[in-house]
Amino acid sequence: MKSWRSRIATALAVGAAAITIPLTASPAQADPPPAGEGWGEPVGAETYDSWSDCMYDQAVNAPAGVKDVWCDGDGGRDQYTVYYRY
Repeated sequence: MKSWRSRIATALAVGAAAITIPLTASPAQADPPPAGEGWGEPVGAETYDSWSDCMYDQAVNAPAGVKDVWCDGDGGRDQYTVYYRY
């Protein structure tokens, strides 16, 4: 049987992680795509209601040969810069 000291220490560690991880994590759409991993220069910019709308529309309408798309913007109804990876 585990001691109370061990249980309390485990509970504190789990609680600290549960608070720290969401506070330090940043949303994926806040960062431009990583340089040097096949991403090209921005191919344009369009206005969308949300980041997910931009990602969906660009993925569906990407030209042949595009492996991945990325929309970079501030979120919400905004103009998003679009990147393609070939």
